[in-house]
Amino acid sequence: MDDSGSAEELSAAELQRQLNDALQQLSPEQLQALADFAAYLADAGGEATVQELLAIPGLLERVKQIQATSNSD
Repeated sequence: MDDSGSAEELSAAELQRQLNDALQQLSPEQLQALADFAAYLADAGGEATVQELLAIPGLLERVKQIQATSNSD
């Protein structure tokens, strides 16, 4: 995934393209986990939940590390 800008700088269309590209690389189990997480975000207050998750120290870096590891498989 391209890290050249923040999510706020990317258009919704570009974010969707990146997400679709990443989805093609996920296993069925990873897709289920992602679907569950997306449902959680949708049900749990949206933006407030995102901000709460981003406030967890190291979470974003760990997600990126997992993504890089799964992309190398």
